[in-house]
Amino acid sequence: MSYCFDLSGKRAFITGGSRGLGREMALALAEAGVDIALVARPSDSLQKTAEDIRAFGRTAWTLEADLGDMGQCEDVCNKAVAEIGGFDILLNNVGGRFVNVQTEDLDLDTWRQYMDLNLTSTYICARILGKAMIDAGKGGRIINIASINAMIAGRGIGGRHYETAKAGVQQFTRTLAVDWAKYGITANAICPGLFGTEQNEHWKKVKPEIIEGLIADIPMGTWGTPKDLGALAVYLASDASRFMTGASLVIDGGHTCQ
Repeated sequence: MSYCFDLSGKRAFITGGSRGLGREMALALAEAGVDIALVARPSDSLQKTAEDIRAFGRTAWTLEADLGDMGQCEDVCNKAVAEIGGFDILLNNVGGRFVNVQTEDLDLDTWRQYMDLNLTSTYICARILGKAMIDAGKGGRIINIASINAMIAGRGIGGRHYETAKAGVQQFTRTLAVDWAKYGITANAICPGLFGTEQNEHWKKVKPEIIEGLIADIPMGTWGTPKDLGALAVYLASDASRFMTGASLVIDGGHTCQ
């Protein structure tokens, strides 16, 4: 059955693909044969990830944009379609909590800023890249990175725009699955638990009690590593998952089982 996971000749558009979970999913897809457009803010890590993709013999495009800015988000999606062409895989990965502010003290501008980053950017990329998939008539795969916080609220930390937005990503994924199944496009969400990303390493330093408390709730006794997501992304991008759509796949070391 290994042929099911051969993605040679496919193209993927990956947001937030320069580091952390996005980087590891990008590398896993590249190893499976995918050419990749990485979308992220300018950084050395963006160029490094592109070089690592090319080491697999794949093509890597770097598209610099701040996807928290909805104008830039639209522009980079339109630019990619116009200059690179259609994509077979869309992986909406960009997002994060970034602030630890309780709801009663969270100002409206901050709420909107991170709702846009976590949810509206997913809608914009899906609208533009998904329409290109529909117009091409060859089907496609949409993978949206939600979170277990779409289902449970994180304890001891503020910034509830994150839970709210990720729940929106999860439900938006289901709507895409229903609406676009007739075009041969599947849409699924990955719901990671606690992973050792740069952002969570930051929280571990400034709020160690939060991370320690979360790890204590994980039956496997540790957090995940970004590489743990690579194979799941390949599965959802491949023909092995052809009959799966609208699903939310939890990968959390058993956290939500309790």
